[in-house]
Amino acid sequence: MLDRLLSHDYPRSRVLAVLLLALLVGLAFVPFIFPGVKALNVAAKILVFVVLVASFDLLLGYTGIVSFAHTMFFGIGAYGIAIACTRLGPGWSAIAAGLAVSLALSFVLALAVGLFSLRVRAIFFSMITLAVAAAFQTLASQLSDMTGGEDGLTFKVPEILSPGFQWSETPFLGVTLDGRLLCYYLLFGAALVLLLAMLRIVNSPFGRVLQAIRENEFRAEAIGYRVVVYRTTSSILSALFATIAGAMLAIWLRYNGPDTSLSFEVMVDVLLIVVIGGMGTIYGAAIGSGVFVIAQSYLQDLLQLGSDAASGLPWLAALLSPDRWLLWLGVLFVLSVYYFPAGVVGRLRALGTRA
Repeated sequence: MLDRLLSHDYPRSRVLAVLLLALLVGLAFVPFIFPGVKALNVAAKILVFVVLVASFDLLLGYTGIVSFAHTMFFGIGAYGIAIACTRLGPGWSAIAAGLAVSLALSFVLALAVGLFSLRVRAIFFSMITLAVAAAFQTLASQLSDMTGGEDGLTFKVPEILSPGFQWSETPFLGVTLDGRLLCYYLLFGAALVLLLAMLRIVNSPFGRVLQAIRENEFRAEAIGYRVVVYRTTSSILSALFATIAGAMLAIWLRYNGPDTSLSFEVMVDVLLIVVIGGMGTIYGAAIGSGVFVIAQSYLQDLLQLGSDAASGLPWLAALLSPDRWLLWLGVLFVLSVYYFPAGVVGRLRALGTRA
């Protein structure tokens, strides 16, 4: 049973297996282990980024395609849910309609970008996708009647997923059983299923061909594989998974705007997470997302504690100021790249192989 769930792709490292298990258990029980709004929001963000980063790794790590338009599909999923719930009301039918339209639009756009651009080599393709993503972000900001413009859209979700809905008056382990908790576990289940689905894809014969194309495109084409077809299919699958991740984010936040899902900062975060976790490893998306989001969310709090503790040394207190959290985040990223050049997963697997 475990073989089928993991698609025969084991962690191949005891340390990695422990980290993955700890992450799974932590995300499954975080509402009860760390009760509070912030911890739940951080955990939900990790779940969304796990799906988003894994979908991008399917494109970059397994196929060797560098695309900067990935957040465009992420934004399409988020805007699809937001617009549908705003126009059709807070119902499951609105969510289904918004998701269906978003997936269809992402499919068409990914197919168009793939057919027209994937024949272009390396950096030129990346520049084309960057231009497409920038154009879409500008379009989303200007179509204020539909997207809410720069202010975005705030909407309601089905009542059973809203914080005001309580499906039990008796708290369980001190936690109120409300719609917010149910919404979190909806995201948890979706992220787990989607991650296992992507793990199955990359370990299928189709995934092996993608890796062959990544290693040597000309050799793969010489032995009979239609490289453009495989690369286009990979782009479409990656776009569809990113669209679902955007829908997950919109359902959790009950809001979406250009800065939430379409900003280039989101794309940079995805790239950083892929590098930290390890390219070409779906497990890297989970580990990298957990490490990056937790550091991004709690680094300021840790720096505040350090600054208070070093109050007797003004220069050290100033260096540990919470206002400099981006500096320390950059330092942590440089150290992770230096000590884990193949990513956390790649490094741990290499150590496991040696052992």
